[in-house]
Amino acid sequence: MVVLCKPATYVPEHVITMEDTLAIARRLHPDHPDLKLALRLIANTGVRTRHLVRPIEETLRHPGFEARNRTFTTEARRRIPAVVERALGHAGLRADQIDLIVFVSCTGFSMPSPTAWMINTMGFGPTTRQLPIAQLGCAAGGAALNRAHDFCTAHPGTNALVVACEFCSLCYQPTDLNVGQLLSNGLFGDALAAAVLRGDDAATGMRLERNGSYLIPHTEDWICYAVRATGFHFQLDKRVPKTMKDLAPALQDLARQHHQDPAGLDFYIVHAGGPRILDDLSRFLDVPPLAFRHSRATLTEHGNIASAVVLDALRRQFDEGGVPAGGAGMVAGFGPGITAEMTMGTWLPTPSARRRSTRTT
Repeated sequence: MVVLCKPATYVPEHVITMEDTLAIARRLHPDHPDLKLALRLIANTGVRTRHLVRPIEETLRHPGFEARNRTFTTEARRRIPAVVERALGHAGLRADQIDLIVFVSCTGFSMPSPTAWMINTMGFGPTTRQLPIAQLGCAAGGAALNRAHDFCTAHPGTNALVVACEFCSLCYQPTDLNVGQLLSNGLFGDALAAAVLRGDDAATGMRLERNGSYLIPHTEDWICYAVRATGFHFQLDKRVPKTMKDLAPALQDLARQHHQDPAGLDFYIVHAGGPRILDDLSRFLDVPPLAFRHSRATLTEHGNIASAVVLDALRRQFDEGGVPAGGAGMVAGFGPGITAEMTMGTWLPTPSARRRSTRTT
């Protein structure tokens, strides 16, 4: 048994509102020929607030790729420990009981991975396996859960930690003026998230049972980075919002392989890339919009926080009270490729409820 425990999430202290974002766009690009279109697209994202790792005026300056990447490392080391400690606490484990750390980010780079620093400074054992994932973008949250699930399944009784660290604001490029780039400036936010997968039955949460991946052929340039001297330049094809028509069948197939009705699941935790994604999934999966309330809340309050979205949305499911024991559901992340990383599972009863059931029988 592999159980996904309650995630811990964190957003930085610097807040920017939708009104702030629109005002900045008007101030910086008053003569842009597509300004009205960009403003309309930003306003339609559904994002109300975003959180930034550095103050907005500092974010709008570009000190160079080297300085930005140094900021990523500094801020990650400053903020990761508290999030990880909370995730370990939710799972009832210590750092030295973790056998694998999966670290995901598409907004900064270091070698060795931040996992080495974590092992050296946070109490993890020197035999802890490391799995950094850097190039799956927003899909990496789902991929991290799936690879951790695979590891714990292959090595019964082991535990894995997933950490997502996304400082999207450090990828702001003031010289990029295409509409897609302007839209991304009003969509993405910064966040960290962590979650533990326990390889025993002592935890409460989502028992992971089946996972899968699907890539839409020949779409690898629809979401991508152009890597230049100034860093990562986000590229977004206008066809991306329509991709749920192709990805929804993959989600349905995975549910059916698990002998579940894809339209009748008890919970859905999906990546909130934008409102169009959630609206289309509701239509193609034939589920009510309320099914994606946690994903939509993440988008509204934090923006698109890349690989951390699925963990934050799952945290909201826990905070709501979880799901009745035995409820089946799905976690899915979408990102470059165009790729879907999906997992099916069942919500477990609390340990006390399991003990009562054992005594009764």
